[in-house]
Amino acid sequence: MKGRLMPVLPVLISACLLLMLSFGYRAGFGLFMQPISEARGWGRDVLSLALAVQNLAWGVMAIFAGGLADRFGNLKVLLAGVVCYAAGMWGMSYSTTELAMVSTAGLLVGAGVAGTAFGIVLPALARAVPEDRRGWALGVGTAAGSFGQFLVVPLMQELVDLAGWFRALQWLSASAFIMAVLALPLAPYGGANDTSSPKIDASLWTILKRALKVRSYTLLVLGFFVCGFHVAFITVHMPGYVVDLGFEAKVGAWSISLIGLCNVFGAYIAGVQSSLRPKRTILAAIYLGRVVAIAAFLLVPVSLVTILVFSAIMGFLWLATVPPTSGLVAVLFGTRYMTFLYGVVFFSHQVGSFSGVWLGGWLYKNYQSYDGIWIAGIVLGLIAAWLHWPIEEKDSIARIQQASA
Repeated sequence: MKGRLMPVLPVLISACLLLMLSFGYRAGFGLFMQPISEARGWGRDVLSLALAVQNLAWGVMAIFAGGLADRFGNLKVLLAGVVCYAAGMWGMSYSTTELAMVSTAGLLVGAGVAGTAFGIVLPALARAVPEDRRGWALGVGTAAGSFGQFLVVPLMQELVDLAGWFRALQWLSASAFIMAVLALPLAPYGGANDTSSPKIDASLWTILKRALKVRSYTLLVLGFFVCGFHVAFITVHMPGYVVDLGFEAKVGAWSISLIGLCNVFGAYIAGVQSSLRPKRTILAAIYLGRVVAIAAFLLVPVSLVTILVFSAIMGFLWLATVPPTSGLVAVLFGTRYMTFLYGVVFFSHQVGSFSGVWLGGWLYKNYQSYDGIWIAGIVLGLIAAWLHWPIEEKDSIARIQQASA
């Protein structure tokens, strides 16, 4: 088994490092909520809106990026994503109006993440490794993104403390170009080079319409909304939330970092288990676990220990949804159009992300409390578990091949 993976080891390493940086940067934007808002004289709703737009732009652009990568290969998409990411972070430092912040932190960075994150990288890994190791590879890639959250977010906080938020954004922008080098080994593994299933002589829109007629795929699309709602709200608002509770800002950074560290294990275990157990049961269990964790966090007295315990538990469940979700897309439709069809699923995730981030900022501005958004997370978690339970893991490639008949 080890010998079978040796030829693709450079691809695996490059993909993991790329995801570490892409997700590490993205997970740390909540650290800028307070300093930028204070410096510009804004409420938290301004940067909340920008980061909500970032999540929505990520989702929309993931569909287009996936389609382009499947048609023309992934390298150009990856490089364009790096440029957008760097330009967005640089532009954030100079944004003095709400529109400028939405355009840079929102639209540009969102497009950058879409071109450098799971939607492009995980399908490349799925194509690179043997089919029986696909779940493992997806778990490793997802875990790498989480490790980036653990590793990069505290470094971002240190950079903000040492150089200030303005210079920190500029240094982060310059460092983003490292991702361009890491993208090069992934070039041979785009959808255009995939011969595992026949090319369909039809538009991507036609293929999508056929895919959405598969009930299991539609349920997957709907359920992934909840994942985005949970993780984006916590990523953006947890640092400010713990400050409101009377803790130092670094506790918020520790919380986000701990989530990333624990999800290294959670994502890897989910990836391994996705090759051994029904993916729908894994997903239902993850969402029910989040419900229990959030409910307990609201009920117990708040302390440093409870914040860290909650962060650890949520970390194990954080991006553990990604390996079984992306794996289900591959089971249903193969890997030829996986980048595009997973991009559609991920768009739903990002609509949820937009909702969680924006609603959190709106509720805080109007009610000075996050209680409503936490309760919404509990209700949505129950709905997600219910949606995933009926999913059937069976090859449905014939349903979209009919598009060319």
